Amino acid sequence: MNVQGSFFDDQDAATRISLLNGELVYYPQFFTTEESDNFMQKLTDTIAWKQESMTMYGKRVQFPRLMAWHGDSPTSYRFSGNTFSPENWTPSLLQIRDRITPVSGHAFNSVLLNLYRNGNDSMGWHADDEPELGRQPVIASVNFGATRRFLLRYKSDHQRKYELPLQHGSLLIMKGMLQEYWEHQVPKTAKVSTGRINLTFRFIHP
Repeated sequence: MNVQGSFFDDQDAATRISLLNGELVYYPQFFTTEESDNFMQKLTDTIAWKQESMTMYGKRVQFPRLMAWHGDSPTSYRFSGNTFSPENWTPSLLQIRDRITPVSGHAFNSVLLNLYRNGNDSMGWHADDEPELGRQPVIASVNFGATRRFLLRYKSDHQRKYELPLQHGSLLIMKGMLQEYWEHQVPKTAKVSTGRINLTFRFIHP
C-alpha cells in the first residue's frame, strides 16, 4: 500500500497521509459538532439541489445523488459530458471557504456540492483531473452528516488501495499528483440510512 501517516497534536489534529505519487491531509474534526450540524441544515435548506444526468452507453442515466455547483463567474466546469455554470456563493459556502483557505494554503473560486440522501446514493470511480483544474490541483473536501467510506485506488494497479472514513465536520485536502495517479469513489452501503453533504472546493483556471 505504501502509506505513511504523521499525526500532529494541534487545534485541528491533522493527519498527513503520503501515498505513492500523492498526498492527503485529513482533519477529522475541523468543524465542531455544533458548526457541522448548523451547516448541514443550512445547506440542505438553501441549496437548489438537482439530480443531474449523464450519457452512458448511449442512454441518459441519472447521477445517484443530488448536486449543485457554486462559485465565481465565470467558472464553468465540465465533466461526464455536462457543462455546469455556477450559482452565486451563499453565506454558508463563503464561511466554509474562508475557514479552509488558510489551512489549505490555496485559493478556491468554486465548489461542487453532492448530497447523498442515504447509503443508496454513491459516486463511482473517477479522478478530478479535468483540464480546467490545471496540473496537480489542490482540492479541499468538506463533509457533513453521515460517515461514508472514501476509497482510493492507483490507476495503473488496482490492487494498490487506500480507505478513509470521512466523518461529520471533517476536512480532507488532496494535493500533489494524487489526481494524476489515483482514482477515488464513495460506494453504496446498506449500513447508512441518513444523509451526507460533501463539498469539494476547487480552483478553475480560465
